[in-house]
Amino acid sequence: MIPRSAAIPKNWKTFDIPSFFSAFGYPAIGIGLFTTMILLGIFVSELTFHWWYLPIAFGVVAFSVFWCNLGIGPMHRILQHRAGEMKWPAQVLTMLNIIIAMQGNLRDWVNYHSQHHRFADGPGDPHNPFESKRWAWVGWILFRDRKDTARPMAAWLKQHPVIVWMDRFYNEISIVIHFVIPAVIYLIVWAAGGSLVLTALLHASVIIGRAIQFHATVYGINVLGHLKTPVWADHLMALLTGGEAFHDHHHDEPQSALHRPRKGVWNRIVDYNGTVLLLLEKIGWVKDLKIAPRFA
Repeated sequence: MIPRSAAIPKNWKTFDIPSFFSAFGYPAIGIGLFTTMILLGIFVSELTFHWWYLPIAFGVVAFSVFWCNLGIGPMHRILQHRAGEMKWPAQVLTMLNIIIAMQGNLRDWVNYHSQHHRFADGPGDPHNPFESKRWAWVGWILFRDRKDTARPMAAWLKQHPVIVWMDRFYNEISIVIHFVIPAVIYLIVWAAGGSLVLTALLHASVIIGRAIQFHATVYGINVLGHLKTPVWADHLMALLTGGEAFHDHHHDEPQSALHRPRKGVWNRIVDYNGTVLLLLEKIGWVKDLKIAPRFA
């Protein structure tokens, strides 16, 4: 079998523009908007800028990282590996957060990840870091084999009408979330005489937080998760990925709703995707969680 990094041609026919926008274009807009608002606020006297805007903005960045992980965690652990069952409110919340996190169609996500587990660190792995770390980070996202994206949705996902419908209209919902809703918010703030500088700064912070989470996921899991790394790096990447970066055990016990032991405050902090699933189970939105014996 030819390694995927060599088998997929690198040309404009295989280049995926939406993926490039998600990985690099949109983050660049966020960084540019953030920088512009600070410079305008400082140097344009007609605009009001307060330095206390910055701690709020950094808080929004951190919250955005957390919020995006609330989609990827349940998607990976339950919709992919079936470590439990979601009721429709949790399905809606997860799908919305997947769209906010710009993870692409759930159908493709699950198909790619299934290949990854089937051929992990081998020639058929879509993102094998032993072929190329750069490929495992973003190459496999930017250059696509159309046969991969032509695969149908996994049979177990088709049983959920909410998921099927939201995945079918992923692009349309994305436009509403990432462009229409922000435009409406800007209009409301302007009409109410609020601060457009602060609004734009917070909007940029959301975009930057999503970008940090996005690249922490694809690099921290696809690359670092398959290499020998220091413990501190594992915990840092776990904080940025909701615990998904604790990857050393995952291929041995993929069907686990927790990636760290249930007990222990720090375990529940660094594996907050698992903690959220436990909370959703408490309120009845998730049921029948499966937990690996060593984490129970």
